[in-house]
Amino acid sequence: MELKDYIRIIRKRWRIIIAAMLVVLAGAALATALSPKVYEAKTQLFVSTSGGNDTSALLQGSNFTQQRVKSYADVITTPKVLDPVIATLKLNTTADKLATHITATVPLDTVLIEVAVTDGSPRLAAEVADAVGKQFTSTVAELEAVSTTAASPVKISIVSTPTVPTAPISPTPTRNLALGVVLGLLLGLGLALLRDLLDTSIKGEKDCADVTDATVIGSIGFDPDAPKHPLIVQADPHSPRAEAFRTLRTNLQFIDAANHPRSIVFTSSLPAEGKTTTAANLAITMAASGARVCVVEADLRRPRLLEYMGLDGSVGLTNVLIGQADLGDALQQFAHTGLHVLGAGPVPPNPSELLGSTAMEKMVRELETRYDVVITDAPPLLPGTAAAVHRTTAGGT
Repeated sequence: MELKDYIRIIRKRWRIIIAAMLVVLAGAALATALSPKVYEAKTQLFVSTSGGNDTSALLQGSNFTQQRVKSYADVITTPKVLDPVIATLKLNTTADKLATHITATVPLDTVLIEVAVTDGSPRLAAEVADAVGKQFTSTVAELEAVSTTAASPVKISIVSTPTVPTAPISPTPTRNLALGVVLGLLLGLGLALLRDLLDTSIKGEKDCADVTDATVIGSIGFDPDAPKHPLIVQADPHSPRAEAFRTLRTNLQFIDAANHPRSIVFTSSLPAEGKTTTAANLAITMAASGARVCVVEADLRRPRLLEYMGLDGSVGLTNVLIGQADLGDALQQFAHTGLHVLGAGPVPPNPSELLGSTAMEKMVRELETRYDVVITDAPPLLPGTAAAVHRTTAGGT
């Protein structure tokens, strides 16, 4: 896919993208609102050793301290330090559980230990951090003591005492909402691409060109108001949709100029796709240009043509095919124009047999001798075989 294809999908499926973004954003906002607040208190410890005054002794002491400080960071979260803290603060927990709330890190090439304590209570987080720092100084002195009489060569100093945090470190609404917007847009774009890939419907000339090599001779825009105004060329002759029918009329004149079809069948895949309104408007447009036109209502299951054109439907096609009426008597003129209409007549139980009969073929041939163009409004293709059977009797479909 090219960039223009993505832009087309975004413009076409923007509602899906916005909807997905809003859903994810709402989920992020809800998760942020329901998440418990977590506060963090920090303390900083400095590790030093006693040594001589000469440069060599100081260097050895520094190297010793840097090696030792890495081990001290691990000692902070052991029961040796945390059990006394729990006892001092009278906490209802264990050393293992408390250790999950404590993080000890050593900045690179330093003798500092940074201790961070997280908890839902800001005051408790500060109290635990303070107690851990004080207890750790005593624990290290005990661990590093060579004997009961000799002092420890390592000294732990608290260089930064913890304070009660005023703002939680989690959740962070700004970050969560920003991630919700980004993830929602990505999800929406993915759904839009998937929806476009799964959409096999024909919505324009480009879709037709993608699935067939047949030439598009006309494109009638979708109009949601069409059921209220089916005969658009009369209701609003200057509308874009009415102009589209006139363009279709012109293009039909150039099809197979050497053997121009006198009869044309209009059908569709399913009902309510606009074949009847297309046949009626095209017939009116052709008649307005001076042609003698006859439109036949051959949709014997759901006839709508006479209803749209305001004509009587007591006698029609079925009466002519079974010999109950003459063709001339069944034809009706529309609005003092060169357009005549042959209605469906009574609905028969066997429409496919009637439309594929010899009588139907003879009637179409007779109409072709009387009129310049014969337009047939046939039934939809998928629900039955009537349209497929009748198309063989016409010059074009």
